[in-house]
Amino acid sequence: MFGLIGHLTSLEHAQSVARDLGYPEYADQGLDFWCSAPPQIVDTIKVTSITGQKIEGKYVESCFLPEMLAARRIKAATRKIMNAMAHAQKHGIDITALGGFSSIIFENFNLQKFQQIRNITLEFKRFTTGNTHTAYIICKQVEQAAQKLGIELSKATVAVCGATGDIGSGVCRWLNTQIEVAELLLIAREQERLKNLQAELGRGKILELNAALPLADIIVWVASMPKGVAIDPNVLKKPCLLIDGGYPKNMATKVQQEGIYVLNGGIVEHSLDIDWKIMNIVNMDVPGRQLFACFAESMLLEFEKLYTNFSWGRNLITVEKMELIGQLSVKHGFSPLML
Repeated sequence: MFGLIGHLTSLEHAQSVARDLGYPEYADQGLDFWCSAPPQIVDTIKVTSITGQKIEGKYVESCFLPEMLAARRIKAATRKIMNAMAHAQKHGIDITALGGFSSIIFENFNLQKFQQIRNITLEFKRFTTGNTHTAYIICKQVEQAAQKLGIELSKATVAVCGATGDIGSGVCRWLNTQIEVAELLLIAREQERLKNLQAELGRGKILELNAALPLADIIVWVASMPKGVAIDPNVLKKPCLLIDGGYPKNMATKVQQEGIYVLNGGIVEHSLDIDWKIMNIVNMDVPGRQLFACFAESMLLEFEKLYTNFSWGRNLITVEKMELIGQLSVKHGFSPLML
């Protein structure tokens, strides 16, 4: 059985969803309540591969909200993720994907050192961040959307915002070896990590965001949007492909101008309907078939009975692993969301 650990995008969103899912006791509560609310299994999921194979999974709502980080309730946020992982393991889930902020919090706060959660010793092989599949899907979106827009990749400049993150570094490795774009612009906050990535790739220009954006034919955004930072659409090339790999996805509303094409990055579409309710609440255009690629990774591992932390740690995504998960993605009927 596979599992998905998720969370909602805001307190207001959480209150609305709680009401829709039949948890009225959660619906009118404030942040203090959500800081103490336990994880819940709120959905049973059934997925059929195009091979005919059928699997079943569970959606674990962690009750984490991004406001917890903004309000400096770090202990509450980290506790949410660890408790959700323990809840999944306690219910016998073989492989669980950490969706949204879950994997970021786990990595940034080094939660791997807290393996004992009450009477449960976490078995980390039961969990995957799903980032390898996300990185692969974003790269395929670059390839396919560029072709559709007439952007020739061998002559294109691609800017990766968040280049030193787990997904961003995987995307850079793929662009460097599998596509060979003309120019690769590396953007991130920490200069030392950028220099290390540049040395590993043997190429790439390190630039500040404002200097890089006007040069890019394609922008891959896989970083959090710092408060007060905005993209001025007037400085972007036309045409420009902007792949929004963040969560929640909001570039399409913030960057609106003719000639700028915003694509929701890291989203896949399944060939067959998925039996679940949970995607109805995260604003997917086709909730019966569309989902986050990180969630799909746990489904692929369940289909293949690969019960291992396929994506784990920081900056360990290899092109070889991206190719493997990509082959499994195609085999079982997943494809990148397109324009």
